[in-house]
Amino acid sequence: MPQNGFSVGRDVSLDIITSNGPLSFGLITKFTSKQDITDKKIKGIDGVTRHVRFPDGWSGTFDIERQDSTLDDYFAQLEQDYYDGIAEQGATITETIQEVNGSISQYRYLGVLLKFDDAGDKSGDSTVMQKLSFVASRRIKVS
Repeated sequence: MPQNGFSVGRDVSLDIITSNGPLSFGLITKFTSKQDITDKKIKGIDGVTRHVRFPDGWSGTFDIERQDSTLDDYFAQLEQDYYDGIAEQGATITETIQEVNGSISQYRYLGVLLKFDDAGDKSGDSTVMQKLSFVASRRIKVS
């Protein structure tokens, strides 16, 4: 729920769908996303510099508190599939946001490739924080 006219992190929910079905894992404590672009400077003979932007997908990260073996199992299966010659299929991420005005916005990331950046540090008296990153071909507005 928005607070004092501002969006806050708990206004967001995420659904990740892989070729094997939904991927549900521990407690997500942080999600980031950004548009990737390639830009080009063009300098005319008139001396004026112009800029052109080319959309180049999206990328982002997840911080997850490990609560079970879901991520470890998922990436173990992907690795096994690779060695068995099974092609990896892209996933999707659907981001649902409750807006300050009460409306709902949804964005879907397409052609998602998840990467297991850190399976976590295991030490006494500490939780295990895992880190994922992703790249996506596109992000589209669903609603």
